[in-house]
Amino acid sequence: MLELIKEQNVWNTLKNDKKPVILYGMGLGAEKIMDTLEEYGVKADGIFASDEFVRGHFFRGFKVMKYSEVCEQYDDFNVVLCFATHLDSVIENIVKINGEHKVFAPDVPVAGGGLFSREFIEENEDKFDTVYNALADEESKRVYLDIINFKVSGRIEYLLKSFADKSSIYRDILKLNENENIIDLGAYDGDTIREFLEATDGKYDYITALEPDEKNFKKLLKNTEELDNIACLNMGAWDKKDTLIFAKKAGRNSKLSAEGVSVEVTDIDSLELSPTFIKMDIEGSELKALCGMEKTIKKYSPKLYVCAYHRNEDLFALPLKILELDSNYKIYFRHSKYIPAWESNFYCVKE
Repeated sequence: MLELIKEQNVWNTLKNDKKPVILYGMGLGAEKIMDTLEEYGVKADGIFASDEFVRGHFFRGFKVMKYSEVCEQYDDFNVVLCFATHLDSVIENIVKINGEHKVFAPDVPVAGGGLFSREFIEENEDKFDTVYNALADEESKRVYLDIINFKVSGRIEYLLKSFADKSSIYRDILKLNENENIIDLGAYDGDTIREFLEATDGKYDYITALEPDEKNFKKLLKNTEELDNIACLNMGAWDKKDTLIFAKKAGRNSKLSAEGVSVEVTDIDSLELSPTFIKMDIEGSELKALCGMEKTIKKYSPKLYVCAYHRNEDLFALPLKILELDSNYKIYFRHSKYIPAWESNFYCVKE
């Protein structure tokens, strides 16, 4: 695997390039990236935001500028993207900036620690190799390598050439139909349920939706109140029944935390459902959830949609667990429109 990864670690690239480093975006992502840069001896030289967010305020000691102001101050510089987006207009602007000044989007894990680097790949090379060789088609292998190269290098070009159309995934890989018994883990406000219904012309057998965050759950109830044959559960997916602490006000990215609110979690096996399709987008708890649905998977062989971008190890740990549960699964890998590598997912089917 390592010989197929052509890129160097983004942090070393930014350090060795010697150009000014200008951050694009604020918030938690910028905090994490600034701290990591400093660990590598790289100090940010400035920060800018989209014009509509520039109000003369400061972030980490820097006055937040407009991109045009940065261009007036520096002849050349590297841009470090510090937020995530799937919006066409924002991606178009990022591409425009990248044509003028190189844009890097360093990968920092949503959950867990450590950095995705060449060293991380080398430490786990056998596992990466096993997954790569097990992927079901050449497109999966190409995208898998592109995403790994991106996560190492931060170069957005790898993402831009890997965007997959979600509707074609539902149609051509998962082949959703009007008889699906769906389990949606991490249902948020019902956004992916809307995708499922669009793919099946609104027809399905039953939907069981789990969402641990209370505010998200209220939105889920409101957005699905007109649907029949649906059960919404205010709980998270885990490897057993338990009560865990989730971060307060985490929004879409509701996740485990040292402080926060108590949330009920359950293993899927205990729900005694008979799913044909399970989707997992649960902020780094995917492996735990897989461990809690071993009986369900072995008995019903449901189609699986598993997000693989929350933890560094997700790119190998999740498919290896699925193959351990049933070696007859065909595993596909696709990346839907997002910068950075969010929405990089495994899609697993038995044919």
